[in-house]
Amino acid sequence: MKFTVNHQDSRTSARTGVLDTQHGSIKTPVFMPIGTQGAVKSLSPEEVTSLGSNLILGNTYHLYLRPGHKIIERAGGLHTFMNWPGALLTDSGGYQVYSLSRMNKISDEGVEFQSHLDGSSHHFTPEFSMEIQRSLGSDIIMAFDECPIGNADYKTVQKAVNRTTDWAIRCNDYLSKYGPIHDWDQTLFPIVQGSVFEDLRFKSAEALVPLSTCGIAVGGLAVGEEKSAMFEMIEFLDSTLPKKQPRYLMGVGRPTDLVRSVRAGMDMFDCVLPTRNARNGQVFTSNGVLNLKNETFKTDLDPVDASCSCPLCAQYSRSYIRHLLNVNEIFGLRLASLHNLKYYLSLMDTMRAEIERDNFKVWSDDFLKMMSEFKGM
Repeated sequence: MKFTVNHQDSRTSARTGVLDTQHGSIKTPVFMPIGTQGAVKSLSPEEVTSLGSNLILGNTYHLYLRPGHKIIERAGGLHTFMNWPGALLTDSGGYQVYSLSRMNKISDEGVEFQSHLDGSSHHFTPEFSMEIQRSLGSDIIMAFDECPIGNADYKTVQKAVNRTTDWAIRCNDYLSKYGPIHDWDQTLFPIVQGSVFEDLRFKSAEALVPLSTCGIAVGGLAVGEEKSAMFEMIEFLDSTLPKKQPRYLMGVGRPTDLVRSVRAGMDMFDCVLPTRNARNGQVFTSNGVLNLKNETFKTDLDPVDASCSCPLCAQYSRSYIRHLLNVNEIFGLRLASLHNLKYYLSLMDTMRAEIERDNFKVWSDDFLKMMSEFKGM
C-alpha cells in the first residue's frame, strides 16, 4: 500500500492524496460507507460503486459472530463473499465489544464478553482480532484497541492508552509472523487513543507512529466528549501525526465535522449517520437536514434537493418519498440511503476540488457559516 499527497492547501492543513491498494486507488479525503455485516444496509455493491465509492468498512466483531470468519475465508475473503470490487477496511471489533456486548471483562490479555445476540461467551485478544481480519482479507486492518467513554477520568484513559500500545505491538508482531492469507497485501493501522488529554494523546501517538507503515487512526473521539474538546484534540494531532501518511478519524461524521476535520489535516472518515438517518426519514441536503416523514412534505412535489443527481432527486418527489417512508416501504429506505450517501460522497468530491484549487479556506468558511443555520449538519 502506498499513500501520496497530491496537493497541500496553503492556508489550512487540508490536503488531497491517493491511497493505492491492490483493490484500487482511493482519492482522499475520503468518506467510507459502513458495511458492518458485509453490506451497506439495503444497497447492492453495484449501487454503492455507482455513487462513486471504492472503499467501504466492514466489522470484525459482527462478521465473527455471523456468519463466521472461517466461512468468509473459504469463500475467498470478504471481497468475494460480498462481491465488492473495491478496497475494504475492517474495524478491529474493539469498540463493539465495549459498546454492544454484555458483561465484558477487560484484562491485559484481551476482552472476555458475552454476545449481544445470544449471550454466548467469547474471548478477543489482539492476536485473535488479527486472525479474523486475515480471514476477512481486508486491505486495511485496524489494530485491537481499548476505547474508553468520552467522560472517562485521567487514570482510566491512561490505562487504556498503555494497553492500546501493548495490544498494537502484539497485533503487529502477529501479522509480521503470519502474513496475509489471501493473495493481496494487508496494512495495519494503529489507533491513537487518549480521549481529551493532550499529554496522553501525544504519548499514544509517539508510541504508535513507529508501527504505522502507511496509515494511522484516531479513535476515542465523538464518544460523549464536548465537541470543542474533540476539535482541540484533532488540531493537536495534526501537528503530531506523520504528514506523509493518511490519518483516519474514526466515527466522526456530520457534514460540518467532516469539513472542519479536513481543515485540520484528517484524510479518512466513516460514520453510520448517512444510512441510519435515512432509515429514520432524515436526508442531508444543501439546505440542511429534512425530516421527510413530516406532514409539511405531504403535498410537496419538488425533488428532495434540486442540486443532487442521485436516483431519488432525479426521479422522485418529496411527497412520494414521504409516502414510502410512512408506509414502511423498503424502497423508500433504499432511496433515502442512496441520497444520503451521494450527498456525503459529493461533499468529499467538492472538498477535494476546492483543495486542489487552493481555495479550501474560503470555501469551508462559507460552507460552515451557511450550515450553522441548520440543525443536524
